[in-house]
Amino acid sequence: MLSLVYVVGIAFGLVCLLLLLGLFLPGYNPDNEKLSSYECGFDPLGTARLPFSLRFFLVAILFLLFDLEIALILPYPLEMLYGKMIFFDYWLVVLLVIVLTLGLIYEWLKGGLEWTE
Repeated sequence: MLSLVYVVGIAFGLVCLLLLLGLFLPGYNPDNEKLSSYECGFDPLGTARLPFSLRFFLVAILFLLFDLEIALILPYPLEMLYGKMIFFDYWLVVLLVIVLTLGLIYEWLKGGLEWTE
């Protein structure tokens, strides 16, 4: 219990120290251009409602699919080897991997793996 108090105290002290350093170290010299709506000083041109490629969202979805599959598949053979996995956990992971695989197949069929426009 005492070690938990030490860890919380050190973490709180470190956070306070870093916040104080962040307040006092950087120079803050605002001028008219920095206080304008855009720090670069340029006036906005055109509308903000320009069409953009959905490729960024497809890459993010693919990353999540592959990342979750790897994070869920790798630890479970060790748990099965040492006998720590219960029956419900196994089928829950199987169901989740099936759902993620269906998401990957959906991305594949929609052309998410094609890198040409």
